[in-house]
Amino acid sequence: MELRAFAETHVVTNQPPPLEGCNLYRVDLPLRQWLRRFGGGWAEPRIDAYGALAGGPLAAAGFLANAHPPVFHSHDRQGHRIDWVEFHPAYHQLMKTAVEHGLPSLPWAEPQPGAHVARAALTYLHTQAEPGSGCPLTMTFACVPALRRQPGLAKQWLPKVLAREYDPRNVPMAEKAGVTIGMAMTEKQGGTDVRANTTRAYAVGQAGPGEAYELLGHKWFCSAPMCDAFLTLAQTERGLGCFLLPRHRPDGSRNEFYIQRLKDKLGNRANASSEVELRGALAWLVGEEGRGVATIIEMVAMTRFDCMVGSSALMRQGLTQALHHCAYRQVGGRVLAEQPLMQNVLADLALESEAALALSLRMGQALDNPADEHQTLFARLVTAVGKYWICKRAPAMLVEAAECLGGTGYIEDSVLPRLYREAPVNSIWEGSGNVQCLDVLRALAKEPGVRDALFHELGDGHGERRLLAAIEQLKAQLADTEGAQYRARQLTESIALALQAKLLLEAGNSEVSDAFIASRLAGSGRAFGALPRGLAVPQLVARSSPGV
Repeated sequence: MELRAFAETHVVTNQPPPLEGCNLYRVDLPLRQWLRRFGGGWAEPRIDAYGALAGGPLAAAGFLANAHPPVFHSHDRQGHRIDWVEFHPAYHQLMKTAVEHGLPSLPWAEPQPGAHVARAALTYLHTQAEPGSGCPLTMTFACVPALRRQPGLAKQWLPKVLAREYDPRNVPMAEKAGVTIGMAMTEKQGGTDVRANTTRAYAVGQAGPGEAYELLGHKWFCSAPMCDAFLTLAQTERGLGCFLLPRHRPDGSRNEFYIQRLKDKLGNRANASSEVELRGALAWLVGEEGRGVATIIEMVAMTRFDCMVGSSALMRQGLTQALHHCAYRQVGGRVLAEQPLMQNVLADLALESEAALALSLRMGQALDNPADEHQTLFARLVTAVGKYWICKRAPAMLVEAAECLGGTGYIEDSVLPRLYREAPVNSIWEGSGNVQCLDVLRALAKEPGVRDALFHELGDGHGERRLLAAIEQLKAQLADTEGAQYRARQLTESIALALQAKLLLEAGNSEVSDAFIASRLAGSGRAFGALPRGLAVPQLVARSSPGV
């Protein structure tokens, strides 16, 4: 017999079927349950429809948008300065689909109970398809509270901010039905310390809210530089001011806004981030001179909320990939998902994912009730707590999810390398971990009612002795003010875990809550996959499995 008869080696066996094309909403039981629990059930038809898009055409567009990142063109062929960033059509597909489905506008355009929760669920699905496009979507969503502080600007801009029309052309706002908004705050000498900003603002005529100024300075990070306008900070005669800076002047001419270069980032590759120079750029003051931080902080709070949602989404997609692979892959003649140690790992990842989702959507519920003082105080604290903890947990969880796939999870054909590279941006952007923890201390010490709101939310832990012990320990931590800054991360982690445990417990699924409390509050291993014995591990794995 000829040897070539035995030479065919590429017979593919023991590989999972493709996951592409699934409805990401329908394969996510925890998302469906938490959406309904926090008042977003009315939006299920539109969220279900978006789940099909996110798991199908948008997922495919995400791969293309990352394979073909944005390209900066400073001049046209005749030598004219154009400051144009060219995106692959797949990126525009992602943006257009999101805008048309109301991701930047839903709670503002359709205010009703559960609107922030529903919009968070849509964002959660979109981010799993491609997180890079989330930056301009988030900032367009988050600018609304800040712009509403200046009625004249709000009247001019908000109808187009809230429109469900995406127009990527580099033309004046007046020629568009819909616009997107970016942000430019960070400078070379200080990122978090925005009060050290050196960009100056000079009144064109009369100074004051809603009036025109010209800005002179350099921004080290300008997110999404092809947006139609940006919220930025600059020094006025009376201190830091918040400004709306459009790409075009009212007469249609280009503003004095010059892109210097695009940043070569670890992740977030489909999105453009840039350095820009402002050489007398025309902008309008939002709020009062000297009150720039107070004005823009409402936008920052919303973008921090989206960091929670975005990191939760990355975790969920990593979990989905790991569960799907392990449901089919056999080692030693047994499916991985049925082997005890892998079950321990997968169940632990599922707990982390669901706890992150629960806290994020609970935050959405708080935003849906701005007239409720407790909800407002809760949101003030949990914006920082959740942004710190969820964003901090995402990279470690995604490493573990990739390891479940072995070498397959390490190559670019898999989505996991992209998820892993993306994870750090949510922890760094809008204030790194230390900033969030110091903000937690500030809120607890200086803002009346925040501490009471925390312990009102936690209550008696529904009588669960381990949770009650954690609450008492938390009270002791807060009472001990010595070295508070040094211990700020420990305190923030304790708050996050107690809140997550309480949410899971009151949801009524004892298998989930008992496993979370036993592993997170009562003590367990430091790596994922070290759950204690006696838990309903197979049920936890089955609960989050996509089943595709």
